[in-house]
Amino acid sequence: MPSTIAILGNPNVGKTSIFNALTGLNQSTANYAGVTIDRKFGRVNCDGATGTLVDLPGAYSLAARSPDELIVADVLLGQRADEDRIDGMLIIVDASNLERNLYFVSQLLEMEIPAVVALNMIDVAKRRGIKVDADKLSEALGLPVVPVCGNTAKGIDTLKLRFAKLLRGEVPAAEVKFRYPGPETRAIGELEAELAQHRDKIGRDVPRIEAVRLLVDEGGETELRVTKLLDGGFPTRLKAIREHAINDGVPAAVQEANARYGWAHSVIDACVTRPPKRIRTRSEKIDDVVTHRIWGTLIFAAVMLFIFQSIYAWAVPAMDLIDGVVGMSAEWAAAYLPEGMLQSLVVDGLIAGVGSVVIFLPQILLLSLFIAILEDCGYMARAAFLLDRLLSWCGLSGQSFIPMLTSFACAIPGLLATRTIQNRRDRLVTMLVAPLMSCSARLPVYIIMIAAFVPARPILGGLLGTQAVTLFCMYLLGVVVAAPVAWILKKTLLRGPQPPFLLEMPSYKTPRAATVFIKVYREGREFLVRAGTLIFAVTIVVWALAYFPHPESVLEKYEGLRTAAANEIADTAALDERIAEIDNLEAGELLRGSVLGRIGHVVEPVFRPLGWDWRIATAAIASFPAREIIVATLGTLFNLGADEDEESPGLRETLRNATWPDGTPLFTLPVALSIMVFFALCAQCGATLMVMKRETKQWRWPIIAFTYMTTLAYIGAFLAYQIGTAVLS
Repeated sequence: MPSTIAILGNPNVGKTSIFNALTGLNQSTANYAGVTIDRKFGRVNCDGATGTLVDLPGAYSLAARSPDELIVADVLLGQRADEDRIDGMLIIVDASNLERNLYFVSQLLEMEIPAVVALNMIDVAKRRGIKVDADKLSEALGLPVVPVCGNTAKGIDTLKLRFAKLLRGEVPAAEVKFRYPGPETRAIGELEAELAQHRDKIGRDVPRIEAVRLLVDEGGETELRVTKLLDGGFPTRLKAIREHAINDGVPAAVQEANARYGWAHSVIDACVTRPPKRIRTRSEKIDDVVTHRIWGTLIFAAVMLFIFQSIYAWAVPAMDLIDGVVGMSAEWAAAYLPEGMLQSLVVDGLIAGVGSVVIFLPQILLLSLFIAILEDCGYMARAAFLLDRLLSWCGLSGQSFIPMLTSFACAIPGLLATRTIQNRRDRLVTMLVAPLMSCSARLPVYIIMIAAFVPARPILGGLLGTQAVTLFCMYLLGVVVAAPVAWILKKTLLRGPQPPFLLEMPSYKTPRAATVFIKVYREGREFLVRAGTLIFAVTIVVWALAYFPHPESVLEKYEGLRTAAANEIADTAALDERIAEIDNLEAGELLRGSVLGRIGHVVEPVFRPLGWDWRIATAAIASFPAREIIVATLGTLFNLGADEDEESPGLRETLRNATWPDGTPLFTLPVALSIMVFFALCAQCGATLMVMKRETKQWRWPIIAFTYMTTLAYIGAFLAYQIGTAVLS
């Protein structure tokens, strides 16, 4: 009985909606071994029949020209030993664009695997005046055909019944319904015989469809693989067989395309009725405005402004709630655990590590919600089209837009979003520049430095203020720097021919609530699992550096001060205030004497040209797991405690009053600008680098990202401090 069914189709035919309708929340996501492409699968229970539905990437052909299409071909042809054998296919086709879809269907028929066809988007076809006779289409294909409307769930119940039969093994294998020209057919037979002679070297039987791909796709993946396994004379024999396939000067590849499209046209003639005059669709009318060079750009800017405002405004209550829960958890743990290493590990390591991740979940969920809605309604493709004009000069395409947008909330989901970019070089470039976008973790650094050291002065008659403009410039800095960095990368490390940017505009439709919910759920879960575990691990390492050594002499010294205070101060409130002061002094001395503090002293000469002393350097190093940790670290180093945040007046005042040993102020406006520029450009996020390694399968790229971003951050901070000091002196 079939147990593993692949869901297949061209991009933008509604595979995701149907996959979600059949599997619900019973989904899992992982990478295919050795590559960075999603492997999404879910358990299905239809009419008592159960099995696994594997959502393969959208593809136009088995002649793999992209990583996504290569995965599809590999899985279907059984080239991946780590994947289950495909027992059946659920093929999704777009009723409004059947000709393009049938080309891929003709290749899938040659797999001779049991299949069911879902005729999706029948509502779109109806609006265009296109009528598809599902019964005649079923007869032409030799497969069950079920009309559905994925975004409204119309026809899904019927599809489930057909799918149950597929799971039970009650659907016959697909049959090839078209024929190649005579010379090509004979050449395919020759090649099959040639490959059969080398079965022992290849290690398996080669199916007919693979022989077709080997004949037709000159220089393709199939040829490269087979050539490696066979003797050196095989390329010569293959060339001779290809010459035999030439028909009246027409090569095999052109014959194949003509045969497939000819078959597709015959199917369409038999089952599709079109209006005498082409109907201009609603989507085309909307696109006249939405993709307009001026109006479309203004609409895009308004949409982005709304999204960012919503993320920062709507996420605040939930983030405050999470912060409060984390704080209460820390207080509860501190009250029940004895003082010492265990308490510090739980409170400062475990709880603080979890809290540093979970607090950003509301922003991730909101951003995922907006992206899911924009993708499902069809607008995101238009945004990519508009942004392609802006990004193309530096070697990026409009597909880089979504990952870079996502990175403004957090770079981790931004890196994961690059999986949609087919071209490997474009994907790597986008991954390398996405961390330059100012994520939410940088905001606390900007807030405290701007509030403490940037004077609040009106600009343009009070319409703007210096502090708001400074914050905007910090966010703009990453975007401005990303463009030349991408250009340099495409001219050096990742140089190569720029592929054409091909983008299909799906029809506008009402987003389906279930599809949006499942996407948001998956993004949130993936963020917590992937990012959370990585940030948590790095946080524990930094905690250990900040905790050890923990000399008893220091502990005894401050315990004596607490005992003396208890004997000398009778007033409870005054005693509590004094004890808190002693606790902060103790924490500050322990941190200054820790491995982390000593590292800060060692590297101080390196950061002196930026206007930093060892305390700022220590806080910057401590913030490697998560940038926002710098605020709590500064609070501890300046004996105020780790509970200080960017809104604390006491911390701002302490930083204003901090001095160098000679009495000159430590923090000035140039120093504040230097710190902000450094944090805007530096790769201070261990989780981002680890996710980059996991996505690229190499340490090379995160090392490159960390090196170039740290170098840029240092140069930018140096210029900000030196120029700022020269201007203000």
